[in-house]
This record gives sequence, C-alpha cells and structure tokens, in this order.
Amino acid sequence: MVTSLPVDLSKPPSVEGSWARSDTYWPALTAATAHLDPPLAAIDLGALHHNVHDLRRRAAGTPIRVASKSVRSRAILDAVTALDGYAGVLAFTLPEALWLAQGDEKHPPHDDVVVGYPTADRAAIARLASSPELAARVTLMVDDPAQLDLIDDVAAPAARPALRVCLDLDASWQAPALGHLGVRRSPVHTAAQARTLAAAIAARPGFSLVGLMSYEAQIAGVGDDVRGQAARSQLVRWMQRRSKDELLERRGLAVAAVRQVTDLEFVNGGGTGSIEFTASDPAVTEIAAGSGLFGPHLFDTYRGFTPAPAAAFALSVVRKPTPQIATVLGGGWIASGPPARDRVPLPVWPPGLSLLPAEMAGEVQTPVTGKAAAALKVGDRVWFRHCKAGELSEHVDRFLLVDNGETVGAALTYRGEGQTFL
Repeated sequence: MVTSLPVDLSKPPSVEGSWARSDTYWPALTAATAHLDPPLAAIDLGALHHNVHDLRRRAAGTPIRVASKSVRSRAILDAVTALDGYAGVLAFTLPEALWLAQGDEKHPPHDDVVVGYPTADRAAIARLASSPELAARVTLMVDDPAQLDLIDDVAAPAARPALRVCLDLDASWQAPALGHLGVRRSPVHTAAQARTLAAAIAARPGFSLVGLMSYEAQIAGVGDDVRGQAARSQLVRWMQRRSKDELLERRGLAVAAVRQVTDLEFVNGGGTGSIEFTASDPAVTEIAAGSGLFGPHLFDTYRGFTPAPAAAFALSVVRKPTPQIATVLGGGWIASGPPARDRVPLPVWPPGLSLLPAEMAGEVQTPVTGKAAAALKVGDRVWFRHCKAGELSEHVDRFLLVDNGETVGAALTYRGEGQTFL
C-alpha cells in the first residue's frame, strides 16, 4: 500500500536533472512503479522541484498565485504555496475555494483564495455569506452587476459580512482585420468600462472591491513554436507582440482608472506561458500560474521555456491486433479546448510511438504504432503525457511520488478525496 504523505519542495531533490535524459527517466519511473498496476499517474519530485523553482525564477520577484485548476491536489497546493515566491490560490469554483479555505486536520486552511470565474452556485454563496471567517479568505470574481444581484438575492447585504470581489478585465485583443483574439471572458474591456463597474461595486453595500484580474490567453495559452508549422508559428509571434503592446497600455489605464475608485490589494495577470511578459507589466502585482508545475506537453510548443515532464500516466498493453500495433486499455483522456490532435495524450515511452489517425485516444482502448510497438508485449506499460495539467487529476485518485527511482509516497487528487467540483 502506498502512503499518502505531505509533499516537501523546500529541499533540493536527491538527484538533479534526472528528467533531462529520457532514456533513463522513463525506465526509472517504470521501475519505481512496477509493483502497481496501471492505470496510474506519477510525479517525479525532482522534475516537480525544477518546475516550481523555474517558475519562480521566470517571475523575477513577482509573486505567483497558484492556479488550482492546473493541479487539483491539496498536497501539491499546500507544498507549493508554502514556498517563498508563491502567494495564494486561484480556484476555479466557489465550492472548491470554500473547501480549500476551510482546511482540515491534515491540510491547513488557505487564507487567500480568489475564485477565477463568476459563480451562480447559490448554496455555496449562502455558505460563504454565513461565515465571516470564509468571507475574509475568499474573493469572488465579477464582471457584471447581474452577478452582484444574484448574490444579494441569496444573502441580503445587511445579513452578511462584506464579500470580497475582484473585477475581471477582458485581456483579449481586438485585432485590426482579424477581430477578436483570445478567450470570451469578461465584457469589461476598456478602462472606462472598468471604472464604471468599479464605481457600481463601490456604491453597493455588502461588497468590497479588492482586486483586478486579466488573463491574456492569446499570449499565455498559445504556443509560438509548433513543430512543422513554421508559418503559423511566425503568425502567432507577430500576434503576440502586437497583443502585448496593446495590453500593456490598456491594462495600465484600466488599473489606474479603478484605483481612482478604490485602493486595490492586488492586480493579477498572466499564466505559465506568459510569466516574463506579465512580470514586466508595472500594473501587475501578481501572476497566476499552475500548469507549468506539471509540465504537460502543451508547453512543448513554446520557445521561451522548457518545463520538466513532472507528471505522466501509464497504461497497460492488453492486446496486439497486429505485430506492429499494441493496444493499451483506456487512454481517452482528452484535454479541453478546440478539438484537435494536439489535445490528445502524447505517448512518450517507449520512444517512437504514435497514435493511429483513425482511432487516436479512446475511452476504452488506444492503439499505438511505430517501431517500438512491435517490441511491446501484453502486460507492458506505455507512458503518456497529458496535453494539460490538472485535467489529468480527474482520471486518477492519487499521484505516486517518485524520488531518485523509488516510490516514496502518494499525493491524493481531488478525486481521491471524494471531491468533484466541475
């Protein structure tokens, strides 16, 4: 039985840089987990340690708020937020934020949790509004007075503590000729719109505007060096340069406009893919990042940094439909986003495997082909990297923790703790 243990990332790993040599890294993960049957997921502590400290290096002194959506393991969140350079959690739902802020006998409460998205969860709002302790630890996201109306309908301002709120500023780029580039988030795009909403929040009893957030998805979430797509990569780089220039000016104006209404505690921006740019913005006081901790294969298409493949999952070969094809059980762990080949898991060990275009990764089976497939036998395992980070946590109840070729414990995922937030 593998014991669930607290994770300590304050000390250097026993072996530095083991992840850099794939010819030894993946066989070592196989050996360390050989006593357990797939499907299983593992985190190499040396690789995780590298990523944790590399993110901090890239932030150059700007605090990092950990995006829990990209982790979904309290043990990992506790370990990372305990380190210098990391401050607070960016949650993805209000029930999750309340759970993290409450804590328990094994996990200390997180006292600074910002909910990254507006909520319409009335039961969770009622719980937040009934607890001065939780209300002091959790900040809600808003971009529309209608969201404030919903909260007031659940709990009247006079009957609750003042609720902390953060204004979500749209960071997408309205490009000439190309139109909207980015994600469809907040309707608040201009400095004038931000000031108008800030004034509306300030005028309402029962709310306290403490922060502003803007996520530049078209910069942080789009790789600029896609193999075999040179023209597309050049276009992405051009787009990102223009978008950065536009956002630096507009976000600065919006923050200044909101600060005319109220004194903000924080201004949040960015993501793993844009840390250097976001840290350079004088209007930003903290950076949101999380995916870079696990190093999913999405970031293989970025020029500016190379995270270690800290998290991976293994599946068992269960059949050989032809001598050149091996089929593993399961594997359809598809990442969110536009449905495309870059959203499927990437087979990484044995090297040289690829998915079949006609099947790709399936819920019940995933055939792999390539030179290495011929040598695979029933009972062998294949290692995959997920396209994204925290979504992997929804498929397993724990991450096996591997250090220097040995399994030293496990970190439960949200699923392993019986939690399903979204």
